[in-house]
Amino acid sequence: MQTLPRKRLAEMALLAKQAGIVAAEVLLPPVCLGCGARTMDHAGLCHRCWQELKPITAPRCDVTGQPFPYDPGEGVVSAAALADPPPWDRARAAVEFNETSRRLVHALKYHDRHEAGRLMARMMTVAGHDLLAGDAVLAPVPLYRWRLWWRRFNQSAILSKHIAEATGCRAVIDLIERTRPTHSQVGLDAAARRANVARAFRINGERGTDVNGRHVVVVDDVITTGATAAAVATALKSAGAARVDVLAFALVVKPAQAHILAGFYQGDGRRAARRLLRGRPSHGSRDHLYEHDVRLLQCRQEAARGQEGAV
Repeated sequence: MQTLPRKRLAEMALLAKQAGIVAAEVLLPPVCLGCGARTMDHAGLCHRCWQELKPITAPRCDVTGQPFPYDPGEGVVSAAALADPPPWDRARAAVEFNETSRRLVHALKYHDRHEAGRLMARMMTVAGHDLLAGDAVLAPVPLYRWRLWWRRFNQSAILSKHIAEATGCRAVIDLIERTRPTHSQVGLDAAARRANVARAFRINGERGTDVNGRHVVVVDDVITTGATAAAVATALKSAGAARVDVLAFALVVKPAQAHILAGFYQGDGRRAARRLLRGRPSHGSRDHLYEHDVRLLQCRQEAARGQEGAV
């Protein structure tokens, strides 16, 4: 019996593979992750959905990652960060949370569209380039074990793995543990979110060397009020982390928050920030520069609250 040469067999295998790819494209054509329209790539968006995404770039608060509506110069932090500093050092997000970014998050989180994770991670890698130094340890926000069993995967772990592949950083998937089940954060206000995740995280006892004195980047899909990120950052700092940053795909933007130049109020910066957030700035010339921010706070407070409960 005559056997086919290896070269011929390899050619036949390649042709079969290509035929299978063509058949798959016909049966399961690539569609937009945002709206379902036909696209050229399984892990892509259509032109309209790309336009609807709102990337977060400078100028932004270095601590919270919230974008500023104008560029007030270098050394700028938001009034919220001055009045109530979060336990992390820096936060970054790729895009603002809106209907299109919500559909992307839900495609990965609830509909098993893992290709959405590749797209989200690419955008997060660009947004967080200043956080992703070579020695950074990526730590995904964990799920409680029963929720992980039900969902079968942790979306934050998927994002961490893709970011690690792109940057060379090390992803330690089991660095953080969730100690108790928590309710879904969807629909909860800021106070309820903080209470829901209070003392819900701890460091894996076998991973102490990955935390103590290290730079840890917490990875999550969405930052809404920052309650989950704050609880995780607190656990990491308590375990000896030298620096804790937060990187997310989407951020609920609070356009109502006023902006203050860091050091502009010298030693009274935090007190001045609280005055602005309460809508009661002093009548000095410096505070007067930010009266338009206070008016924005008062006019758009309800819009910001409404968006908090949508994630």
